[in-house]
Order: sequence, then structure tokens, then C-alpha cells
Amino acid sequence: MASHFSGVLQLTDLDDFITPSQECVKPVKVEKKQGKSVAKIQIEDDGSYVQVNQDGEKQKLEKAKITLNDCLACSGCITSAESVLITQQSHEELFKVLQNNKVTSATEQKVVVVSVSPQSRASLAARYDLSSTEAGRRLTSFFKGLGVHHVFDTSFSRTFSLLESQREFVDRFQKKEQDSKCLPMLTSACPGWICYAEKTHGKFILPYISTTRSPQQMMGSLVKGYFAEQQGLSPQQIYHVAVMPCFDKKLEASRSDFFMNKAETREVDCVITSGEVQKMLEEKNVSLSNVEPAPLDTLFSSVSGHEFLSHAGSGSGGYLHHVFTYAAKQLFGEEVKELTYKTLRNKDFQEVTIEKDGVVLLCFASTYGFRNIQNLVQKLKRGKSPYHFVEVMACPSGCLNGGGQVKPLPGESQKELLQKVEELYKAERPLLPEDDTRVAELYQSWLHSVGEERAKELLHTQYHSVEKMTNGLTMKW
Repeated sequence: MASHFSGVLQLTDLDDFITPSQECVKPVKVEKKQGKSVAKIQIEDDGSYVQVNQDGEKQKLEKAKITLNDCLACSGCITSAESVLITQQSHEELFKVLQNNKVTSATEQKVVVVSVSPQSRASLAARYDLSSTEAGRRLTSFFKGLGVHHVFDTSFSRTFSLLESQREFVDRFQKKEQDSKCLPMLTSACPGWICYAEKTHGKFILPYISTTRSPQQMMGSLVKGYFAEQQGLSPQQIYHVAVMPCFDKKLEASRSDFFMNKAETREVDCVITSGEVQKMLEEKNVSLSNVEPAPLDTLFSSVSGHEFLSHAGSGSGGYLHHVFTYAAKQLFGEEVKELTYKTLRNKDFQEVTIEKDGVVLLCFASTYGFRNIQNLVQKLKRGKSPYHFVEVMACPSGCLNGGGQVKPLPGESQKELLQKVEELYKAERPLLPEDDTRVAELYQSWLHSVGEERAKELLHTQYHSVEKMTNGLTMKW
């Protein structure tokens, strides 16, 4: 089975996904007691594992239970827990919810909300020879035809992520003399990178990572918080689906940090990829090109008239671009009209700097792909990193090249398809985060009303240094 998850989760050339019929590489749990040593473990004819002590006494061993929170996908064993997750977060589950809505009473029905990422929209637009906005309007029509109630755009929630990232960076920069781990600030929007950081470099790397939520989870706060309240609904009454370019986003939605304990529901119930949306269209015998366009939902969408708006900078959200220009102005009074990127080892490792009187004021970088991420981490560990901020993404070429994007047609190369997707993505008119009046209104009407601490909880998150099991030993990273 081909691996669907990002390369940063695959530390060897083995798959990072197995089916429930296969065993995890740590199949049994050995309880070690002080003063006693284990002689050996033998496998019985029925496939069960038995511990044989030195005195010949036998003890049947239980299978070890390893969840997603225990695993890095380092050697082919995300385990059957991963398989269950993929089943729970799939287009089949969305179909089930929509079908259930048709046969249950109005009071038991779910309000179904689909949030579409601009990267997914561009990928589907490339496949069906549409503009990104046209693809968005037709996707809105397609989903609503299935029974979806609202279709939103995560460029809108990304505005919150960019604004919070800008403010967080300036705050860290001003505190850099008091805290050596304030800088460089590393972006947190990529769940593959976060998973790797938590489980491989733990306490060393986590203080550097931005606490700002990703656009997906910002939308989770908006939909299950503000939107639910405005609609007079409980969070449980809403089924929230995110359409993303990346399978790793399924891992992000499943994090316990994004589970609403009081409401007993996840902020994002289901993540489906661009490719899975294509499957939905095919299963309904529909071409997106032939779907009648529908008006865009404007409540949580960045639109001007009938057109989607986007953000300048990279196809991974433009974090470097916006934080750099904001920080240059706020910290040094410098207006940066255009960024000049310097390519380092490869096109996925680039630098941007600003100097004054021969002194470097800011030095930012974008680091995509596992090899470049490893180089970045090693520089940090050696104290050799010159950067104040790094936009980190697990996939080479970033989110537009995510593992969940639509695949090339026969005879079409991945490079040709990616170029087309990039052109469609960048064709959307950019909007400065500070100029989005509707986001500014929500800061006033929603976030100020819940209080500073609650607002921080809704827009930020935390990370966890994960214990790793190795040969029966528990190691803390």
C-alpha cells in the first residue's frame, strides 16, 4: 500500500500505514518487575505470545496498545489505530452523515459545514480546467446538492493565523534577550512537522514553535464556537468537515488539544483530501466542469463580489511574507514592498533578509521537506542558526504539493501539474490580513467578549514532548 502521509513522517523507506489485519511492530507488553529478569518470549501455535521465566513458569502476554499519540510512523507501524482514524475521517463518513440526515427527525439532524482550503480548490481547478474561484463556486453547488448546509473558505480563518503569527513574532523578538528560545520562531501550521518535532526532538525544539493555530483549527474554533452560538446550536449539533491538501491534517484534527471536553466533540469532525473530493465527484458520476455554479457563502469566506481573495507569499499560506513585512515595519519602521528570496541548498530552502547600515535586522527562511528540516534542526542544536523566523513545511514545494492533492493524469508529470496549480493559486487577488474588516469585527464582537485568556485558547495551542517506547524502555524526549 502506498503511503499517504507526508515524507517527514517517514523516517525510512517503509510505509507509515498498515491495515488492521497487520500487527504493530511492538505486539506485546512486558511488565518488568524489580529483581526479576525475563528469560524469553515464545510464540504459541495459536499466534499468542508467552513469557517464559527462568524457572519455566509461563505467562500469557497482552498485546500492547499503541495509539496515534504514541507513534511517529518511523518504521511502518502507525498501527490499526491509524486505520480506524482514516475510516472515521473519510468521504464515506461524510456520505453517511448526509444520508442519516435524510432519514432522521429534524431535531436529530446535523448541521453540516464544509471548510475548503485554497490549496485544495486550486488542485481541483487544475484537474477540471477552471479558475480557482469557479472551482469554489461549483464545489459549493456540489456539496449543497448533497445536503451540506454551509461551505466556507479557510483563507478566511488563515487571516486569523497570519495576524496572530505576526503579533506573536514581534512579542518574541522583543523578549529575545530574556529568553534564548524565543527565536527563531518556527511555524506551526504543518501537522507533519509538528508530529515529527514532538516525537523526535521534544523539549529541545518545542519552545521555538509558534503557538498560533493552523487555519484548519482556527476554522474549528470559529465553526464550533462563534458560528454555533450565532445559530443557536450546540457544538455537537454541527458536523464540521475540512477539505485539505494533506493527509497529515487528519492527524491534526484528532489531537486531544482540539477536542471540546465540555461539548464532547472535536472542533473538526472529519478531514478529507482534495483527492477524496475527486472520488466523491466520480462516485456521483459528476464532473466539476458540468456543475452549475452557486453563490459563495460569505460568512466565513474571503471574497470580494463573486471572487475569492487570498494572501501574498508562498502557496503554504504566506507566513514568511506577512510576518516579515509586518515585523520590519513594527520593529524597525521599514516599509518592505517586495521580498527578495535567496535560494540556498535547493529551491525548498530560501532566505529573506533586511539590512540597515550593514547590520542584518531580520533574517527569515522557508524550509520545506524532510532533508531541509533536518538541516534546520541540526543548525539549531549546534547554535548555528542565523534565523529569526522559519516557515517550516513537511512537503517539498509546500502545501500545494501535499500528499492529498489530485494526482497527475496519464502522460502528465507531477512538475507540470504543480506548476498549473501554483498559477491558479496565485491568480487570486491578495488581501492584507490587516485590511480584512470582517476579521477585525470578529476580534471585537467575538474574541473580546470571551475574555483575553479564552481568546488565547481559541486562537493558540500547545505541544507535547512525547514519551517513546524503545525495547521495553520509556524514553522522554
